[in-house]
This record gives sequence, C-alpha cells and structure tokens, in this order.
Amino acid sequence: MAVDTGRPAAKAAGAMSARGRGRGGERNPGRIRRALGTHWYAWSMVAPVVIVIGVIIGYPLARGAYLSFTDANEANVERNIGVNHIPATYKFVGLDNYKAILTDSVFWDRLGWTVVWTVTCVALSFTIGLALANMLNRKIKGRAFYRTALVLPWAVPAFVSVFTWRLLFNERSGLFNKLLEGGGFDGISWLNDPTWAKVSVIAVNVWLGVPFMLVATLGGLQSIPAELYEAAEMDGAGPWQRFRNITLPGLRSVSSTVVLLSAIWTFNMFPVIFLLTRGGPGDATEILVTYAYRLSFVISPRDYASSAAWGVVILLLLALFAVGYRRALRKQGDSW
Repeated sequence: MAVDTGRPAAKAAGAMSARGRGRGGERNPGRIRRALGTHWYAWSMVAPVVIVIGVIIGYPLARGAYLSFTDANEANVERNIGVNHIPATYKFVGLDNYKAILTDSVFWDRLGWTVVWTVTCVALSFTIGLALANMLNRKIKGRAFYRTALVLPWAVPAFVSVFTWRLLFNERSGLFNKLLEGGGFDGISWLNDPTWAKVSVIAVNVWLGVPFMLVATLGGLQSIPAELYEAAEMDGAGPWQRFRNITLPGLRSVSSTVVLLSAIWTFNMFPVIFLLTRGGPGDATEILVTYAYRLSFVISPRDYASSAAWGVVILLLLALFAVGYRRALRKQGDSW
C-alpha cells in the first residue's frame, strides 16, 4: 500500500515541478501579461493620450529626423502647383548637414549666446522668484493681493506681454525713454543696440518666468515644517543660517525640477526673441531655435534639411543636459 500510494504522489510532484519550470521559463511574458491584466483600466485611460502624442509629436519628430539626412529644400520637395503634381527629387546625403553645422562658426556663436541667455534668465528668474516667495510666505497685510498680482504675468499670453514690452522699449515714444528724458538723460536704443537688445530680451523673459518660480518655490516653502525654524531660532540661528540650512535643503526637490524645466523652456524660448527683436539687431539676439526657424521659413530658398538638422541638434543638446543634470543630482543624494 505504501509503495502504490507513493508512485502517484511522485508523479504528481514531477508534474507540478514541470509546470513550475514552464511558468519560470515564461517569466517575462507572464509578468507583462499580469501587468496588463491587472492595470488594464489605467492602460486604456492612457492609450488615447499616447496615441495623440504619437501623432502630434512622434510623426513630425521622425519626419524631421529623416529630412535632416537629406538635401530637401523648397525647390526639390513634393508639391502641387495648380493641377500639376511635382514629385520630390531630394536625395539622402547622410551626415553632411550635421558636419556643416558643427564646422560652421554660426552654430558656435548662436550656441554661446543661447547658453548665456538660458543661464542668465534661469538664474535671475529663480533668484527673484525665491526672494518674492520668501516674502509672501510670511503673514503680511494684503498677501493675497500681492500673490495674485505677481502671478498675472504668467496668466497673460506671451505674445501679448511681448508686444506690450515692445511698446515700452520704443525708442521714440516708449515709456522708458520718456522717463529717462524727463530725468535729464538721453534715450536708449533699446532694441537697435546689440547690448541693450540682449538686456531687453533677458528682462522680458525674466518677467515672464518669475511667476512660475514664485508659485513653485512658494509651494515648496509651505511644505517645510515650521517647527524646524522655531527650533533653529531657539538655538540662536540667524536669518541667513536658517535660510541656508533649512530653506535651501527643504527646497532642493522643488528647485531641481523647476530649474530643469525653466532651462529647457528658456533654451527654446522662441516668442520672446522673435516677437521682440526678430533676432536682431543683425543677429545679436538670435538663438538656436530662431535660426532654425529662419532657415525653414524666412531665408529663400527655404532649407528644410538644414533646419531639421538644427532641430535635431537642439534636441540632442537638451537631452544631454537633462541626463547630466540628473546624474549631478543623484551624486548629491537626490532620488529624482
């Protein structure tokens, strides 16, 4: 009896082991199927957004990357003239467009100014926004009004703000020159002098960027426990010591994110440059993205391939910056 009952048990154990090995061999597919089966509702909710983003962003990005390896321009792309259809005649040229960009001094000049423009705007926006957030984090009279007033530049469309600033910077009838002349000073060619044009575009972009920094850092300040400040004050820590040892570490997670986002936005800030100075005077305020636009829509014949290559280079630069920025934060102990 013991022998007879043992044989089926051994067979059953072997069968269970075989089934176990079968499941183990399909571990990865099984995990994916389980994830899809468990989170099918989340995937179904995300799918429309992914499809729309793929159509709106993915296809133009892939198309631009493809054109960057060709010699496509206004004269050889596919087009229709009346009832006549002219097929595309551009051809594949490999990395020629990228070699031309990297060996051209125009690219390095634009890149240098773009980096200066980005660093200056982000540094000033973050510093001013943090200072205002510290002031508005205290209990002062009219705090709600001040918060609303300081967020208004963020609510106004960017092109409206830029046109308003353009009127203020007007050399003949602008408010700034009227104030200078009323004080006995000569007017300034704000948008016609290379140096003052750079100052002007930086000032406008900082004005547009401060509200974002203000809202983000104010939320971070309100998440820092007040008990830390009270304990530090009881220990004799001064305002600067409390700011350096409590406020800045407490804002690290917020500040690292807003600085990265602001740097990417500023690097590609097309409206301020184009609407205020159109890259001028000359090319003094031209950044990478406005020059790429000029190649594709302004200069004749329109050079679609070079413009696409410039766009890919811009994307790669921002990707490298984001990766390097993330690694730097990880070295400092941040989990972002």
